[in-house]
Amino acid sequence: MNEKDIVKKKLLDAQEMIRDYESYSKNIRDVEIGETFKMFAEETGMQAKRLQAILKKMKEENK
Repeated sequence: MNEKDIVKKKLLDAQEMIRDYESYSKNIRDVEIGETFKMFAEETGMQAKRLQAILKKMKEENK
């Protein structure tokens, strides 16, 4: 796998984790755990945003 493929894979992984954390945060009765999963979703969202920026930069450089 090249660098671009790795970034794409990790972006997809992060997006899946966001969906999972959001779903868990809504379906867990314990407030503390639900808020923790919500926080994890937000943190992972920041990682995904950074990966998207990197991927965009890679695409622009290869034009």
